[in-house]
Amino acid sequence: MRIAVCDDEKEVRALLGSKIKKLHPEASLFVYESGEALLRSEERFDILFLDIQMEGRNGMETAAELRKTNKQLILIFITALEEYVFQAFDVGAFHYLVKPFTDEKFAAVLNAAVKQYENFADEGRRKEAEPEERYLVIKTGGVHTRIRIDDIIYAEVFNRKVMIHSVHGDIEYYGKLSDLEKQLGEDFFRSHRANLVHFKYVERYNVSEIWLEKGTALMAKQNYGEFVKRFLRYNRVKRSSRLHS
Repeated sequence: MRIAVCDDEKEVRALLGSKIKKLHPEASLFVYESGEALLRSEERFDILFLDIQMEGRNGMETAAELRKTNKQLILIFITALEEYVFQAFDVGAFHYLVKPFTDEKFAAVLNAAVKQYENFADEGRRKEAEPEERYLVIKTGGVHTRIRIDDIIYAEVFNRKVMIHSVHGDIEYYGKLSDLEKQLGEDFFRSHRANLVHFKYVERYNVSEIWLEKGTALMAKQNYGEFVKRFLRYNRVKRSSRLHS
């Protein structure tokens, strides 16, 4: 956790810094004497205590500039005048402290900010752990249908039409299987010029046929070796991801 203090008064910087280290000694602390100095810094912060009334670039201007590159920054304004409080929310302030404030008030605001930081961090880890859902949009008969790629079992082509078989049913449209193959990615394999299969749903196979959870697909003899290699690699990757999740 990285916490910064920006105030043009040396005494205030020292006071806030000591309070932060006392409450959260594990945090990395950064201190700046002006908005210009803060903006020149290449550090990226999680929580920022920012004075509004500073010489040169004031706190509002500084915050607006910071927001361009750091949308999740937890911003806490420090001000001696309550009239600035309403402006604080224009730049997405988390909270504000009006001078003079008590130790109890400071601790309450900082701890709430730390809780928000932890929520952001948990959400980020969850998004990294969960694979992003991918969809395919098919147009047929003037209607656009969205299909979850993970639900596609296999596809086949005949008479210039592609038939997609999914866990929720089938959909047919005019198109090329080669174009669909490019869209679906590495989890799919062109086992035959007329078939594209999803490794996820393969149950068994031989040199001429692939049995899936629903339906069967053709296997071209010349594609068999590459299919086996890719299928084994797919299972290895999936097994590894499950063990580390």
